[in-house]
Amino acid sequence: MLKISLFMILGVSMFSTAVFAEPTLELDVSSQEIKALDSIWISGKITEVSQFKPVKLKIIGPDGALVFAPQLAIKDNGEFKKLLNPPIPSFKEGTYLVTASHEDSEITASTQFTVTSQAIPRNPDAVIIKENPTIVKELPKTTSGITMSADAINGSDIITINGNTSYRGTDITLIVNSPAGNLVTIAQVTPGINGDFEIEIKVGGPLWKEDGMYTITANQGTASEHKQSIKVEIKEGVVVPEFGVITSLVLAISIILIIVVSAKSKLAILPKY
Repeated sequence: MLKISLFMILGVSMFSTAVFAEPTLELDVSSQEIKALDSIWISGKITEVSQFKPVKLKIIGPDGALVFAPQLAIKDNGEFKKLLNPPIPSFKEGTYLVTASHEDSEITASTQFTVTSQAIPRNPDAVIIKENPTIVKELPKTTSGITMSADAINGSDIITINGNTSYRGTDITLIVNSPAGNLVTIAQVTPGINGDFEIEIKVGGPLWKEDGMYTITANQGTASEHKQSIKVEIKEGVVVPEFGVITSLVLAISIILIIVVSAKSKLAILPKY
């Protein structure tokens, strides 16, 4: 009887530990020291939280000001990653504090990296034409909006957004709306030195229960001066790729084969004279 009681107590204890496991949060940087124009990877891992909610990062500069505040998607294994590019014109010299948090956990992880001084090269495109000593004329600036595309495997729960922007001064906010127009999720990404950006959006969960075309809108600027939208089809919580060229080609070949077979059948049943 004593053995049975001890076994039951141990079983209940192990079950309670498994059910009420505490969340964990790890945070790291790819380098403890970088130059003012370098980029740096921020990575980490979180457990026992909802993967449909993002990890919130905050990067505090040497002067105590908030420099970046991106929200990162969590992969199936709990990992998250962010390439932090220097702001315009560069990182300030000093120590930066990086913190990570999640809505489902009271735990906050932190790390830091140091930026050393670096000479900023002059931009050869910034040309000023002096027509005479009193008149200064700047060359016209060409601006364009955001261009982006979505890439996903059929049946996948990850959408990869790739794009480019001509304005690299601020983060890009991505807003996902359901076919009915309801807000599904919000994410942020920092464009690189050349304006390129890439971010993964995780699909699934109660907010993705509608079947149909989901709209992903990229906004940039204080008044959303740069804006672009694309649509992705979701069915039963996973991605359905567009009816692409390869599918169309396969369908066309199938139709041709049906016509050929039908023609041969008609020739075979013609009467002989």
